[in-house]
Amino acid sequence: MALLRGAETHIRSVLKAVSWRTLGTLDTFAISWFMTGKVHIAGSIAGVEIVTKIAWYYLHERVWALVPWGRRPV
Repeated sequence: MALLRGAETHIRSVLKAVSWRTLGTLDTFAISWFMTGKVHIAGSIAGVEIVTKIAWYYLHERVWALVPWGRRPV
């Protein structure tokens, strides 16, 4: 999709999304476990959350790659 072409490669955006979501999902799991006291519920919440947030982060990164505002000239 030409519209989402930016300075970063797609694989870089994907790897950044996965690494960030791993940290975020561990946080979500810990908070969910603390709030519910149930590991299986915390795991279910974290499992759904990791998939949806990787997709949102990837799209967010690709859109921001198109925005020239705030970039320094190369």
